[in-house]
Amino acid sequence: MTQPVLEVQNLRVSIGRTTIVDGVSFSLSEREVVGIVGESGSGKSVSSLALMRLLPRHAMIEADKLTLMGENLLAASERRYEQLRGAVMSMIFQEPMTALNPVLTVGEQVIETVRRHQGMSRSQARRYAIDILARVGIPAPSQRVDDYPHQLSGGMRQRAMIAIALACNPRVLIADEPTTALDVTIQAQILELLQDLQEEYRMGTIMISHDLGVVSSFTDRVLIMYAGKVVEDAAAEEMFERPRHPYTEGLLASIPSSEEDVERLYAIPGTVPPPFDLPPGCRFEPRCRHARPPCSEAQPSLMECAPDHRAACIRNTGYRFEGRQ
Repeated sequence: MTQPVLEVQNLRVSIGRTTIVDGVSFSLSEREVVGIVGESGSGKSVSSLALMRLLPRHAMIEADKLTLMGENLLAASERRYEQLRGAVMSMIFQEPMTALNPVLTVGEQVIETVRRHQGMSRSQARRYAIDILARVGIPAPSQRVDDYPHQLSGGMRQRAMIAIALACNPRVLIADEPTTALDVTIQAQILELLQDLQEEYRMGTIMISHDLGVVSSFTDRVLIMYAGKVVEDAAAEEMFERPRHPYTEGLLASIPSSEEDVERLYAIPGTVPPPFDLPPGCRFEPRCRHARPPCSEAQPSLMECAPDHRAACIRNTGYRFEGRQ
């Protein structure tokens, strides 16, 4: 069995006395896609920024194990992280207009990356930049290489960001809401591009999204996050066919159906609680239609409810009850 390219065990992120992410664990293999799904405030993006060590200095990042290609990231210096970011582990951010440098051309941003990590000459790096811009589907790349981000459409900016992220052939790619700001047609194009590049570059990919519909056809495994914790973890097909946590059921129910015409789309009642004001028991209990008194007494842990399928819900312990009326 090959070693995972990334291993995460019990990742915790705290700011002061407030825990933002609490106990996230997963492994990522070559060519595997792991989806991390949840509403805004669930801790998805904080987890990814912690892996890249891009959080503010006062944030505390802890884990039982955190390795990249077998290397212990917990012991890595900031200088070592600078060598790894962009070369071995890259990230596509959710809003390219704020992530791209507005005063540098997109070509210059690719050139800067490959010269820093691969030692190319400037002329080699420029030719390489044109090639990779073409690879991600940017038309007339020899002209676009000299364009600034504001001169590109939203879809082209996202493609430019993907080009920068893949410039050094990373082993791990983190895609944080890569299609959020795009219309549905461009979304589909970007997802198809990521699928093609995933196979070509043999990367392990972490796809972060609030939309189960986006990750349904792209991921091998899905982690559902709620209020800083993973509440369900399963193979993608198993997750979509047999969800075992009420939060996952609610997310799936909120996806519009192409077969039914409904007047009002389903929405999970309530909102994600802030990390400084969490419920005493199950964090989803205030919003859960199945909640009963035991749910407010203690946090359920992730429990095996089917082969290779875990969920943090009291229903999986054999406790039987009727939901809220």
